[in-house]
Amino acid sequence: MKMPDSQSEYSPNTQAELAQFVTDNAANVQRSLQPIGGGTARRDVNADNACQVRLDGINRVIDFPARDMTITVEAGIRVADLNRILAAENQRLPIDIPQAEQATLGGVIATNWSGSRRFGCGTMRDYVIGISAIDASGQRFSAGGRVVKNVAGYDLCKLLVGSRGTLAIVSQVTLKLRPIPEETRIVAFGFNSTEQLDAALARLVTSATRPVAIDVSNEPAMQLLNIRRTIEKATMPTLLFVGFEGTQHEVDWQVEAVTSELRPFECPWSQTLSKAESEGCWGSLKEFSIRSASSTTIKAAIPPSRTCELVRLATQAGMAVQAHAGNGIVIGHLPERVSTADQAVAAIKPLGDLVRSCGGHLSVLRAPNEWPALDVVADSWAGSLAWTQRLKRQLDPHNLLNPGVMAFGPA
Repeated sequence: MKMPDSQSEYSPNTQAELAQFVTDNAANVQRSLQPIGGGTARRDVNADNACQVRLDGINRVIDFPARDMTITVEAGIRVADLNRILAAENQRLPIDIPQAEQATLGGVIATNWSGSRRFGCGTMRDYVIGISAIDASGQRFSAGGRVVKNVAGYDLCKLLVGSRGTLAIVSQVTLKLRPIPEETRIVAFGFNSTEQLDAALARLVTSATRPVAIDVSNEPAMQLLNIRRTIEKATMPTLLFVGFEGTQHEVDWQVEAVTSELRPFECPWSQTLSKAESEGCWGSLKEFSIRSASSTTIKAAIPPSRTCELVRLATQAGMAVQAHAGNGIVIGHLPERVSTADQAVAAIKPLGDLVRSCGGHLSVLRAPNEWPALDVVADSWAGSLAWTQRLKRQLDPHNLLNPGVMAFGPA
């Protein structure tokens, strides 16, 4: 029986209130709980008596010893608010997070979301050094600490990052931080074919430079990125973005070096963006995953050496594609003309076949609720991540936290 609306959502204001609510739920009604931060990566729990637990009210700054370059905050803090607090001390969390005004830190941790800077800066697992959470029985526990060199509970911190709220509800986090770089630049290269691009990417593997981002976009993606006034050749079939950060001297040298390194690879055009243009481009690349009007978005994890092959297949299917080519992460929006589940499955299946053939994974980030057939493209997770099901049974034996959600999808 469906719960009344008055009991289908709960919004605690403190960690203690949250712990008490989860304790009461486990001891009495045992509703399925769906932790929600900003809702930017929300996928509804498939349960009649599910209760949404909104965490954006738990958003205090607990401790910010700026000289130590760490901060302890509650998990419901908005990412944009966190960024403003850090920027006042010339510091940052170098993770590219779309919809920062809405997204919460806890949601980012639950999904282990990362963007273009993942290649040089890493993922959330590299920045979480302490964590507090509440398990399905309401028991509060902590791991790690408030200093970078404290590695107690290290594995538990890593375990909860990317667990999608299925093992415990993250309530408080300690992060290590980085300084805001003096200079940031993006060099854009245009290619007429993915074969040319593939050769250039292979050269970047042995580059004397140290990019923080290596992104690839096809022409449909450029239409979504909305940076045509910045990029002179935005209509080329494939664009490669190579990003650098550091001191002025470091960045200037790397921009010159990478341009020289890629010149022999039939690259007919390149453009070095100014600092202001680069910052605008970073923002557009960051928002790509949510910018499309398409009803269906996929995300794949594949060996980096096969990225161009996947981009080529996705382009043939009419998708707008962004690839974090240095890491093998590919995001694709199906064209708007895809209006049925059967059409979506037909478009995605060749990509899924390639991804599975090389040991990768593919998942559906967004799709209409009436298209459950799309889940077939993600069925490779069941075998390779069977250990997560055993872990789930141990930590949440009554299956109360996000039932039906698969933890540790492509990050």
